[in-house]
Amino acid sequence: MVSTFFERFWQKGQIAGSLDPETVIDDVRFVVIDTELTGLDQRRDSLISIGAFRMNGSAIELGTYFNRMMNPERAMNPKSVLVHGVTPGEVELEPAQKPILAEFLSYCKDAVLVGHCIDVDLFYLNKELRSLHGTELGNPAVDTYSLYEWLAGRGIVRPQKASGGASTALFAIAADLGIAVASAHNALGDAYTTAQIFQRFLSLFRREGITTIGALLRIGDPAGGGTRALPAGQVSNF
Repeated sequence: MVSTFFERFWQKGQIAGSLDPETVIDDVRFVVIDTELTGLDQRRDSLISIGAFRMNGSAIELGTYFNRMMNPERAMNPKSVLVHGVTPGEVELEPAQKPILAEFLSYCKDAVLVGHCIDVDLFYLNKELRSLHGTELGNPAVDTYSLYEWLAGRGIVRPQKASGGASTALFAIAADLGIAVASAHNALGDAYTTAQIFQRFLSLFRREGITTIGALLRIGDPAGGGTRALPAGQVSNF
């Protein structure tokens, strides 16, 4: 049986070695991330930028964000350039990936990672971390789209504009929640939008009596969360 993302971090009642699943969410440090890529070919494409914000519980730390571009040292897919607007000329003079990834590892140390469809970000981050540093991210992760699925499935949030697929739902979910977003599509801006969405979701989960990191990680598991996380009607901590 293939284990879920969450189960891979659950060892003897501990998450990521030191985080007790019964820890209340307000006491957990999160890092909300987004990446931009040269394209979506898993074999050939790579990272060009990382944007991230730290959160202590539901509080966003606006003054400690991570915003770095890097030279992928490979061709960029023109379709991706149209999405994020970063041109090959803009990344040619940026640092190589290795030192930027080392900075990012330090930035997110011991935090729970949060992202929209975060499995995509984690794939490319871990791909380059394995190649350049011989390691992978050991952080547990929360997918805000899985959280959204769970909340929408129980009628706690009501989709209006957010009726498309997961890959295009970030701005639509923000609109449904009344969160203003910048017109530019970049890693830092998308990370901030995701952080605001996550902040709103934490408030909704608190109302539903879901207050521990263990419960949140099950619902937000990129591999087995969302509508698959709990039987219908079960909303208590576990």
